[in-house]
Amino acid sequence: MERPEGGRTGEDASDTVESSGAIVLTERELTVGPEEVLVKGHLSGICGSDKAMYRGDIPEKITLPLWIGHESGGTVVEVGAKVREYKPGDKVMVFNWCNTFADYYKVPVSGLQPVPEGLDLDLASLGEPIACAMYSGSPAARSWAMWWRFTGWVRRAAHCTSRQAHGGVQGRGHRRGAGQAGAGRRLGSDVSIDAKAQDPVKAVLDLTQGRGADLVVEAAGSESSMNQATAMLKHNGILALYSWITRPIKLNISRWHDDGLQIRTTGLVHHTEQERVIWTSWALRPVVQEMVKVRPLITHEFPLEKVAEAFEAADKDSTAIKVVVRN
Repeated sequence: MERPEGGRTGEDASDTVESSGAIVLTERELTVGPEEVLVKGHLSGICGSDKAMYRGDIPEKITLPLWIGHESGGTVVEVGAKVREYKPGDKVMVFNWCNTFADYYKVPVSGLQPVPEGLDLDLASLGEPIACAMYSGSPAARSWAMWWRFTGWVRRAAHCTSRQAHGGVQGRGHRRGAGQAGAGRRLGSDVSIDAKAQDPVKAVLDLTQGRGADLVVEAAGSESSMNQATAMLKHNGILALYSWITRPIKLNISRWHDDGLQIRTTGLVHHTEQERVIWTSWALRPVVQEMVKVRPLITHEFPLEKVAEAFEAADKDSTAIKVVVRN
């Protein structure tokens, strides 16, 4: 979709969630504010939170229709009157909810970061989820054993972090198809735990001779996964919270207290802008240096006009790990 020349206003092909399971591609007018940046989208990823809202699992603070998408990157087209950090032509990564499943999207200047030198724009467009996942694995750098209990993209990237950058032992609980388990093995997983076939807590305790895991990254986002993650940790272990749980749940917080568990929120995108700016470049460095292979995790790609099919694949295809939309 072309923007009209010579103005701050243009039309944009964007997608919106109209109702549960319904993605509609439509047009809307964009006006760039004084502290906003207009970006020509390059590629956007479907996040677990996007899928949750697509399924109808929507927090009370969010109403439909919803302009959706936040994992993206692209090229700066225009900047607002007060923006000094960027100029047209700059390559940027998005750290903001701004409807990135679109030809063009506008972002508050605080919701952008420059693409690190040497990082391919496809991967830079997934800089937010990659950085968040890598950051989730960072507490494990000093641990002799690392156990992962989660699903999806975060599981893959964080596993790659620990295995390829830090070393150690990894085990992971699977709640999806055999294709994902196979991907884990190809990427170097030492142990894969099928949570449907065995008790993951018992499996981790058996593997650690009853000691428990040093670190668990919880990204499945359910009551059972939170309590399983708590149960498989060692005394004084680290529980890294990544998932987005949209409803109240019951937790065994007594164990958090009794065993002095360290609770950390590792969704880097939700940290302060200052923390995010510092840690993102550090977290992406192993990807830039090709110590961590992320590209094999991108299993499905769709053009923007087929965004509804992309969401269907992300939601229903058991072989899907990361589904992306080419803007």
